[in-house]
Amino acid sequence: MPPDTQIVIVGGRIVTGDGTTLHDRGVVRIHGTRIIDVARGEADGGSDAVVLNAAGCTVIPGIVNAHAHGCIHGPSMPSGSVPVRPTDVDYFRNRHLLSGTTTLLNVCGLALPDEIDGPSNQRHAMDIHLTTAHTTSNLAAAVAIDGGGLSKRHKTARIDDMVDKGAKALGEAGGGQTLGGGAQDYRFIPAAIEAATGMSIHPKEARALKEAVLGRYLDRGLPDLPQLSTLLIECGLTAKIGASDLVKLIRNTVMPPVALSLKGFDEIAAASERLDFPAIFHNAAPTAATLLKLAETYPKARIIAGHSNHPMFLPEEAVRFGLQLRKRGVAIDVSTLDCIETRWRNDTANIDALVEAGLVDTLSTDFAGGDWDSILSAIQRMVRKSQLLLPAAIALATGNVSKTFPELAADRGLLEKGKRADVVIVENHNLGRVRHVVANGELVVFNAAMGVGDLRAYAMGAGLWGASDATLAGLTVVRN
Repeated sequence: MPPDTQIVIVGGRIVTGDGTTLHDRGVVRIHGTRIIDVARGEADGGSDAVVLNAAGCTVIPGIVNAHAHGCIHGPSMPSGSVPVRPTDVDYFRNRHLLSGTTTLLNVCGLALPDEIDGPSNQRHAMDIHLTTAHTTSNLAAAVAIDGGGLSKRHKTARIDDMVDKGAKALGEAGGGQTLGGGAQDYRFIPAAIEAATGMSIHPKEARALKEAVLGRYLDRGLPDLPQLSTLLIECGLTAKIGASDLVKLIRNTVMPPVALSLKGFDEIAAASERLDFPAIFHNAAPTAATLLKLAETYPKARIIAGHSNHPMFLPEEAVRFGLQLRKRGVAIDVSTLDCIETRWRNDTANIDALVEAGLVDTLSTDFAGGDWDSILSAIQRMVRKSQLLLPAAIALATGNVSKTFPELAADRGLLEKGKRADVVIVENHNLGRVRHVVANGELVVFNAAMGVGDLRAYAMGAGLWGASDATLAGLTVVRN
C-alpha cells in the first residue's frame, strides 16, 4: 500500500487490551505504522482509505507471545539442539501469525541475533525477537543433554553482549530438556528406550516411567518398583528391558544436566538484577523452590515464572507456588501447551486452577513438541467458561505482556493512539477464529489468507477496482 494510505476498521466490538475497556461498536484508524485514533461509534473511511468492515467481529491488539520456541534458525531449545528445519520454522511462524500473534519472543536462549531469520534473511510479517541464556552453567547444561546445535560462537557468547545486540529478555533459564520436563517425555526418554529396546512408547508413558523412577520433583531416592513393574507391563516393555536397567537408563537420560541447569538459574537471576532486564525461568515442580529462593536473594530481579501451569505440578501445587511467587513480585505466566484443544499429553486442570485463583499475569504458548494450542483458543475458553471477562482475558496476551516486557513490547499491546499498528479482527462468538491481521500497519492476513500484498492490486485483479468504491468480502477500498 502507498505510505499515505489509511486503514480504517469500522463496525466491530473493540477491546483495547488495557484489561477493562470495551466499546460495543467503534472505529480504529491506522496511518502508516501507527494507530492514529480509537473511538466509540460509527465512522466513514474518508478518502483514499482501506476500510475493513468488522461487523460481527471483535477488534483486539495483536497478540504478543513472550514464550515460544521453534521460530528462529539458530540452536533450538535450552538444550542447544540442532536448529529446527527451515520448513518447520516457516510453518510454526505462519501458525502463530494466523492465530493472531504479531509479536513473538523465541526463548530457546542460545541462538544469536543473526540467526533469527537465517541465511536468507527473509523477514516474516510477524515481529520476531530472541532471548539470551548465554551463561557458563546454562551452556554446560545444554552440552550435558545435547548441544548439537552449538558452535564456538554460541559457546563463547555472553549475556551482556547479546543484550547490546538486541536480545529482549534473559532465559529461558532451564527447560524440559535440562530439567526433566516435557521434552524428556516426548523426545529424550522415548528415544533412549527405543534405542535400547526397539520399542516406541507414548510421551504419557514416558512421563509415568520417569516419575516412577525420579518422582515429580526429581528427588526420589529409590524408584517405586511396584509401580515401575506395572508400567513395564502396560507399555509392553517387560520382555525387552528389566526394571533395574530401565532405572539406570532414565537416570542417565534425565539427570546429567539438572544440577548445571539449576546453577544457571542463579546466573540468570543475578544478571537480571544487575541489568534490570526481564528474565524467564522454567517453572515446574523441580524448580519452584529454587525460584522462590532466587526471588528473595535477588529482590530487584525481574523474574517471570514461565508456564506456571506445567504438568509436573498438581493443581493445588501450581496455585500454592503461584501465590508464594506472586507475593515475592514474580510475574506468573501460563502457557497453552497442548492442553486447550489438542490434549494429547496435557489437560486444563492447572491452567484452570491458576486462572480461577486470579494468578495469571501473562499468557503464552510455549512449544509442547510443536503441538501448542493458540492463545486465542485459551482466551475463548476462559470467556466461555466465565472465568474472566473479555477485556481481562485479552489483556493477558496484549497489554499485560507489554507491561511485563517493555523492552519487547512497550510500543504495542494496546489499541491506543500512537501505538504500533498491530491489530487483529476475530469472530465474536469464537475468538479463536482470526479473520484479519494488521501487522505494523500492513494488512498481512485477510479472510484468514496470508500474502494479500497491495490491496489496490488485489481489488483490481478481482475486477472490483473502478471509478467507484470497491468492496471485497468485508474490505472496501475507497478512492478519490
